[in-house]
Amino acid sequence: MVLLRTCNGSPMKPARSPDTDLRPGSLALLLALALAAGSSGLQAEPKLLEPERAFAFSAQPISDKTVEVRFVIADGYYLYRDRLKFSVLPPAAASSPTLPNGKIKEDPFFGKVETYRGQVAATLRLDAAEPGGKVTVRAESQGCADVGVCYPPQVQNISLTLPAPGAPPGPPISAAPERKKWFN
Repeated sequence: MVLLRTCNGSPMKPARSPDTDLRPGSLALLLALALAAGSSGLQAEPKLLEPERAFAFSAQPISDKTVEVRFVIADGYYLYRDRLKFSVLPPAAASSPTLPNGKIKEDPFFGKVETYRGQVAATLRLDAAEPGGKVTVRAESQGCADVGVCYPPQVQNISLTLPAPGAPPGPPISAAPERKKWFN
């Protein structure tokens, strides 16, 4: 084997070809970049909320004869007005609430419909409820996410105690209690 020397006498290093001139770790970097570029064309599945989080139902006893019902609707979701129904158990001769007007939407599933976004509230009038007694408010609802996914009809129940005549309103009660936060 013949060693070639440079003009100053040091040994010549063999020339590297461009395809073998990789430093340690550069292959991993190239592979990661290729995977990222290749997957950018893939559509990630949308992360959907559980229905009781997307459409958070709560009720508050206002007096011995009225209960306020409310849905807080997450961003990117909507409830159908005509699929919203309330009842009270034991039957307290609750009149049907007057719901506010919604926004008209051309829905791919149901055609032209009224929907709610953000929140919607209504008052249930109780004609035969016992002051200080317990009642269960039942809400039936259906809604969708803007990404094109509709939830099946949901039923949520809240038990609450009506205030005595002249007493202050009771606290609002959520159908889905807050989740524990493990990390702040």
